[in-house]
Amino acid sequence: MVRKLTGAVSLVFLLSACAQTELAMHTAKKFTTSGLEKSKGSYKIGKPYKIKGTWYYPAVNYGYVEKGIASWYGPQFHGKKTANGEIFDMNAVSAAHRTLPMPSIVRVTNLKNGRSLKMKVNDRGPFAKGRIIDLSRRAAQLLGFERSGTALVRVEIDADESRRIAAIAQGKATANLPAPPPQKVVIASLPGSDTKIVSKPPAKPKIKAIDLKGTRPLAIVKQGPVQGGKQIYVQAGAFLYRDLATKMQKLLDPVGPTRVVEAVVGKHRYYRVQVGPAKTVGEGDRLLELVIASGYPKARLVVE
Repeated sequence: MVRKLTGAVSLVFLLSACAQTELAMHTAKKFTTSGLEKSKGSYKIGKPYKIKGTWYYPAVNYGYVEKGIASWYGPQFHGKKTANGEIFDMNAVSAAHRTLPMPSIVRVTNLKNGRSLKMKVNDRGPFAKGRIIDLSRRAAQLLGFERSGTALVRVEIDADESRRIAAIAQGKATANLPAPPPQKVVIASLPGSDTKIVSKPPAKPKIKAIDLKGTRPLAIVKQGPVQGGKQIYVQAGAFLYRDLATKMQKLLDPVGPTRVVEAVVGKHRYYRVQVGPAKTVGEGDRLLELVIASGYPKARLVVE
């Protein structure tokens, strides 16, 4: 049974010279060991697995960064076990990813409004075509896309915090997080969300937002300027040789505007064949279906 204690503490970091604001939202509630709080997840990478004809290969990747489309999940999975054995709480901040180790810490940035939020990956998914990460309902609320259902995002792993939380999950380290000091707050409204927030300079030292002891973490939303990453394309393939990319480009011309984009990954230069751009996520989904139906089942949505 959850025992609610009164009080809600939230912080918003003031605008800096580079026009960035950090918004901190912390619900000061203490919980007894209810069903949602008792479950302790294990560290898990997992073997390759196949979903709807597609293979996924979980692996440790502390250099992971990707732009794409995020979705969110909630009531249907609330109270059920996640892929690493934790209990999913749609009112807490967490995420599902197809290949990153569990737990990992990632920062997800909404490319439309500039809000970003660190969260723990403790589940597998999403498995819908064209989605790169699935967030809890609470995370979607804080990032401002609960109503729309999807958002163009940038996902980047926090290598240091991911290593630390992985060590704790494997019993190789202990968690010692001090409680945040009491704060005087001023209530304000967060545009585009039903969440109440408050304005206050950051306390020192900063408390990292990691859920390590089964309690809800301090959720820190960072607001900054958005730079690029607003166009949706369908990427049909990537080649080491431009002539192969050009051949695919010509084959896909009937589907829609097609381009070849160079990209350097590690020591290799790739030529990516992309169709688009699509004006909306829905249009991108339809374009993806057309490309797949044209004989390219590994096509996917990307954000440039």
